[in-house]
Amino acid sequence: MAKKVKKPDSISTFLGINASVDGTLEFKGTIRLDGSVKGKIRSSDGTVIVGEKAKVNADIAVGIAIVTGEVTGTIDASDRIEVYPPGRIIGDIQAPIISIEEGGKFNGNCAMKEDVEATKKRKRAPMPPSDALEKGAA
Repeated sequence: MAKKVKKPDSISTFLGINASVDGTLEFKGTIRLDGSVKGKIRSSDGTVIVGEKAKVNADIAVGIAIVTGEVTGTIDASDRIEVYPPGRIIGDIQAPIISIEEGGKFNGNCAMKEDVEATKKRKRAPMPPSDALEKGAA
């Protein structure tokens, strides 16, 4: 079966290969970084794409992080983190879904945090009556 890769929304912001940012980068939607970023990258539910030539030395907090370049720092994603070759991450990562393709590199600590949507669905699911549980256990 063919692997299904979800494509990010159209790119709304682009940082070119010869550009650099030093400080806090806040955005909405999808941003592609091919240059250099040092500091912090923030988006409540946006997607950051770190291109092959990018060098990012930052703490990242986003919805989705897709890495094919170099990231040094922490990545905290509320949805998922994907690493594709020749991407590499040096630092700690945290997300409900983490995917590192063969050839991608990761050196740090990893935490699989619970998916917020899955937690909400479980909380809404009705509990079976206690007598049904007892009959099932007997």
